[in-house]
This record gives sequence, structure tokens and C-alpha cells, in this order.
Amino acid sequence: MKHFFVTIFLSLLLGFTGFSAVKASNLVKKIKAMNLTGVTITEVEEVPAGNFTPQGGKKLTNLPAFLRVAFTSKPTPESNIRNELWMPKDTWNGRFLGTGNGGGAGKINYGPLISGVIRGFATANTDMGTSPNADDAVNHPERWADFGYRSTHEMTSGAKAILQVFYKKPASKAYFIACSTGGQQALMEAQRFPDDYNGIIAGAPANNRTHLHTFFIWNLIANNQGQPNEIISQKKISLFSKLVIQDCVGKDGGAPGDGFLTDPRLCDFKFETLPQCSEGIKTDSCFTMEDINALKKLYAGPTNPRTGNRIYTPLPLGGSKLELSAAHLYLFKWVFGKKFDYRKFDFDQEMAIVDSILGPLLNANNPDLSPMKSRGGKILMYTGTDDQLVPAQDAINYYERVIEAQGGLKQTQDFFRFFLIPGMGHCGGGSGLNFREGKAIDIVQDSDFDILSAMVKWVENGIAPDKFNVKTFNCCDSINRIGFQRPIYPYPKFPDYVGGDPNVPSSYKGKDHQRGGVLAPAPVYLK
Repeated sequence: MKHFFVTIFLSLLLGFTGFSAVKASNLVKKIKAMNLTGVTITEVEEVPAGNFTPQGGKKLTNLPAFLRVAFTSKPTPESNIRNELWMPKDTWNGRFLGTGNGGGAGKINYGPLISGVIRGFATANTDMGTSPNADDAVNHPERWADFGYRSTHEMTSGAKAILQVFYKKPASKAYFIACSTGGQQALMEAQRFPDDYNGIIAGAPANNRTHLHTFFIWNLIANNQGQPNEIISQKKISLFSKLVIQDCVGKDGGAPGDGFLTDPRLCDFKFETLPQCSEGIKTDSCFTMEDINALKKLYAGPTNPRTGNRIYTPLPLGGSKLELSAAHLYLFKWVFGKKFDYRKFDFDQEMAIVDSILGPLLNANNPDLSPMKSRGGKILMYTGTDDQLVPAQDAINYYERVIEAQGGLKQTQDFFRFFLIPGMGHCGGGSGLNFREGKAIDIVQDSDFDILSAMVKWVENGIAPDKFNVKTFNCCDSINRIGFQRPIYPYPKFPDYVGGDPNVPSSYKGKDHQRGGVLAPAPVYLK
């Protein structure tokens, strides 16, 4: 999984007068003297407005004055969860913001801390208890539980206690926002700790964790059959994607000239139509039978060879890049040891072993969110249709199961809305709508497209988000920075092209597409 990014947008900086030296000194002493069960405060640092360089990190610029508190949580003797809380001195908006991590975590993620403190939130982040890296958690089962669900809750409860001492009052509201592994953290909080946050934003959630990682093994095997070299080159994947899009574009609601799919579920591509290479010929302009068989396996997804049960959803069609990496196998090393060989993985018995040990700790698959709803909590979930790392189909399936648990779409959308972003990759990028937050070069601050502000309005003013106008950006064109714009709507609505300039939002209207329609894991793999 990529180092995930969160959906927080930069705001205008507010001026401040600064705490008095005496007041700040007294508060620092009080925080250092705090006696929190299972928590050790390791650093308290007053950071003046301007620049800050974290230990071992890069210089961060244009920051407001804030108090940085580092603290370690030990819910068990084996645990070692490192956290940081950044509290704006005179620009606090009265709210707390929890943020997430990416991949196997193992370090503090400073990007969301920067974005959050600039926007006036007291902002926290955690390394999820896997420092210095996830592979080192072998033989440490309590750290698996920390990674799965405890670390985010520990970060949240510790940070809330500290900020109350600093500001002499609790936060008025608490929000959480993150993507990928952070999306797993978000849904785990909603399911296990519904009192922690008033509003939760989950991007590309890796919540069906053990089976997502099995999908990584399946794809690695499908593309090398245990051999050292890949069968399908990236060039051939690009050709395959081009042919899929040529066949399906404009049939899925998008504009006829799109270079991506708006709704890949509506694409019924036939592998038999691929141009086949003549016998003995291998080029990047055609496909051998070995290529085609590998593609069929990749786009079929992992199944249990004995029962035939689906373990996880497959890759979405139309993907711009095939994401294959052995770096995501740490979960299997936790169970089978550091010498784990993915090429020998048993998708039947060994899958059952992984699920019995890690499933209860890591998988956030519970669709019953009634406790979150009953206390007035809100959830926004988003993902891209070109996400090749955590396919959108799994998020669709989870949302459909929440709808079933709630007894209908309306009852679900009263507190939980889901946005599918056409052509976006994993947490951003991709061949279509490719917003990136927290990076000034990639975003324009605007009230139409600020998911965190939308969540605040929903929680605090009762205004539910019905539409975002999403922009793409030309990274290297300082004059024509905005590439094109398109609206997105709460699932099951998609932006259907109705005519006119395909680059402007007015050329689209929200239209309900089919519900579900994805290859979903069998019930045994949804625990």
C-alpha cells in the first residue's frame, strides 16, 4: 500500500498573538506532569510560527505556532505505540482531528499533522505500534492487535486528555480522516469505538485486511507463476487497459472521449477479443496465450481452490497501472515467520490459519454501525474506480452490507454516504479525477470540494453532502492549472454525461446506477 494521503485541504492561515511565556511554561509543566494510565509523555516542545524539522525528517514550512506533544501508549507490556499531538496556540478552532497512517505504518505520518494544524485543528497521529517497521512485529501478537484496532483508540483517548489540559476545556467535536490503512483505522473506529469521533472520513479503506493481502499474493503468483520474471509487462498492462477503455468508454456513464472508466462494473470486456501474437512471437503489441491466461487469473481474483469460495474481489477493469509488490506480505510473516514464501501459499488451509489468528484483530468488516448512528455520528467513505491496490468493489460490497443492516439506502444515507470517484487511483492520482489534498501545487481551496469542511457542516449544521465538484490539475502548467471538472454524487449515483463540453460539471447529471454488481467475498471471508 502506498504511503496513504488524507483528505484534508489547506486553508488560509490565521494570525495570532501568541501565548505569554509564563502561561506557556506553566502549561508545558502541567502536561509533562500528567499521569495517564499506560501513557508516557516523552516530549513537549513549543514550536514557534515558521519552520519545523522533525527528528530524522525534512523541514516543514509555513506552520503556525503550536505545541508538539509526543507520547507513548502501552496498553500491554509488549505494546509500544508512538503518538504525536500538535496543538495550535492561538488558532485553535475548538476541534480535535485524528489522522491515520499507511501500509504497515511504523512511523509518524507528518503530512496530515501539518494540514490539520494549519487548518486550526488539534491534530494527532500514531505509528500504530509497528515501529520501526511492520516486519519487526513477528512474534509480538499484542502489536498485531495494536496495529489492528488499539493504536488509533489509544492515540485518540490520550490526545483528548492532553488537549483538555492545554486548552483548559475539551474539544467541541472530534473528527477522523485518513486513507488506505487509514481507511481501515477509520472503519475500525466506527465499528469498535463509536464514541471516539463525531465524524469519520474513510478513504479507500483496507478494512478486509487479511483477504486484501491474500489478493496481493494471488496477483503476484498470477503474474509470475512462481518464476523470477513477470509474465505481463507494464507496457502490456497499458495496452490491455487501452483496449478495455476503447471497448467500454461511454457505455458506463462517462464521456465518450474519457481515458478512464466511470463505472467499471458496466464494462463487459471479452478477453477473446485481445490481439493474439503469432506462435513464437513476443512483443508489447500483442498477447500470447500465457499473457491471456495470466490476465484472466488477475481479473478473476483469489478463490479457495477446494471450495471455490471467493476470498476477495479482483482487480477493476481499465486500470492504468498494475500494482504488484511483495512489500505487503508482513501479515503472513507475523503468522508463518520471516521466511514466509508467498509462492507456496495454500489458499485453503493456510488462509484459514491466517483468518483464525489475525482476522479478529485486523478485519473491520462489521456492517452494524447502529451505535455510531444512534449517537449522531456521521461517516463519509470515498474511493477511486481506478484503484488497483484496494479495489473499489470491496468498498461497494461493504456499503451494500451496511445498507442491508440498516434496512435500506435512505436509513444508511442519513448518517453514512459513499462517493466513488471516476478514474481516481489509490487515494489519488490515476487516469481520471486525480485530486490530491494537503499539497498546494495540486489543489485549489474551494468550498465545493473540501470533504473535511463538508463533514463539519454535516455534523454541526445538519447539512449532508449531496455533491462535490472534483477538479483535476495540470501539474506543470502554471496558467491552465485546472484540467477538467466533474461532479461526484453519493452512491449509487454516478456522473452521467448528457452532452456539451465534457470538461465542465454542467455536462453531467447524477444518475442512479445498479446497486452492488461486484464479485464479493464469500461470507466466510467477511469476518
